[in-house]
Amino acid sequence: MSAITKHKDNFLKYRYLLKELVIKNIKLQYRNSVLGMFWTFLQPLLTMVVLAVVFSNLFGKNSSQVVNYPVYLLSGRLLYEFFTQSTKRAMRSIRANSSIIKKVYVPKYIYPLSVVISTFVTFLISLSVLAIVILFFNILKKNPVPVTYNVFYAIIPIIIMFVFSLGVGMFLGTLNVFFKDIENFYDVFTLLLFYLTPIVYTVDRLGFPKGSWQALMLKANPLYGMIEMFRAAVIHGDKFMAYFSMNQLYYTSAVAIVTLVFGFIVFYKNQDKFILHI
Repeated sequence: MSAITKHKDNFLKYRYLLKELVIKNIKLQYRNSVLGMFWTFLQPLLTMVVLAVVFSNLFGKNSSQVVNYPVYLLSGRLLYEFFTQSTKRAMRSIRANSSIIKKVYVPKYIYPLSVVISTFVTFLISLSVLAIVILFFNILKKNPVPVTYNVFYAIIPIIIMFVFSLGVGMFLGTLNVFFKDIENFYDVFTLLLFYLTPIVYTVDRLGFPKGSWQALMLKANPLYGMIEMFRAAVIHGDKFMAYFSMNQLYYTSAVAIVTLVFGFIVFYKNQDKFILHI
């Protein structure tokens, strides 16, 4: 039996456990919360309002990339939030389930995989907030967002983001078993990542010359390409081909796949040592 067939059979054997873990993670996320699942809608909406008030005059005008600044903000913020939340939870997943790992055999990759999937589910639910905001502005006819069938292309960067997040989560989950301080370092890194990703601003508004190392550095960030492709489908539906970059598609897909393979290899080679450190 090949290694691939063995892992496939192993995954199918524990698929029901994976499903239960995903459901449990979603429930625990809102445990003891009065508003519960409503926070999935309220949190991104409030964040969008605050950021729009603070940055709209600075970055929300005189840019061809910004049809509607609140929608521009929200679309970037939702994807960024999914990436950071899923990778942080995956990073802590092995330690969080240490008592179970010590007593019962379960494929250890089930834990980071379950938290990434559960975070992905809440992310998909939160996309309804984006749809509501777009509908709101279109009804008011104030900076309306042209919605076309091209919006369905948004599934491409969403899938790439999921693959990339899972790969990063598997890698971080491994590191966190051996180096607990990685949690503090990653908190700082994600804060820096927020400002290095064009969520509240557009790269052209920063004033960097085209092709400069600063602009290239920002565009080398995989999240940049994923968010820009998502915005091309959601915000620029009527001019989709002008904003959707095949180079970004190739680059982000390659980075996501390489990251996933690397993350799984690191996790697989070290998983037998987890029991000695958790």
